[in-house]
Amino acid sequence: MTTRRFAVAALAALALAGCQKAETGRPAFKGVDLTGAEYARQLNLSDQDGRSRSLADFKGKVLVVFFGYTQCPDVCPTTMAEVAEVKRSLGADGDKVQGIFVTIDPARDTAQLLKSYLASFDPSFIGLRGSDEQTQAAAKEFKVFFAKVPGKTPESYTMDHTAASFIFDTEGRVRVYSRYGAGAEPLAHDIKLLLAENKSSN
Repeated sequence: MTTRRFAVAALAALALAGCQKAETGRPAFKGVDLTGAEYARQLNLSDQDGRSRSLADFKGKVLVVFFGYTQCPDVCPTTMAEVAEVKRSLGADGDKVQGIFVTIDPARDTAQLLKSYLASFDPSFIGLRGSDEQTQAAAKEFKVFFAKVPGKTPESYTMDHTAASFIFDTEGRVRVYSRYGAGAEPLAHDIKLLLAENKSSN
């Protein structure tokens, strides 16, 4: 198939997918629609205050869950800043949005460090951490990749990791996979759809 024919076929497939989505009545998310996904159903770790947390604790709110680490130079702070920006832009509805940061570097990301790091973006953000085994289990449940990249010293390593956020509806169901780099506007769009969905069901 030539490049032109491939492009035309791809556009036709996207158009068909759009029609199918409209026919089912499902929201037209700008991120990847994960409605009905068989993963990202559990998350059980301790928060920055040492309390055990699960997805069920946040029912009634739209969750934005991101796996990262506090010494990340770009992806992590940019993502958390965008979530904070969206939360502020929603006004009173911002109280119905909860940012969750799951550390993939529990060796360095202590509870106190997580608390101060997240407070710099939004005081309501929650950091979750666990043992190496618990972190691996959580990442596996979300199909998140991460790996240590050695630095010049044992302490100066960095982490390669999946650069995306998972958005959950107010019933605690994963709905959207939001890729890094899309910006705050698509994130806000999808969160607004989920908030509107909740209002229409009440």
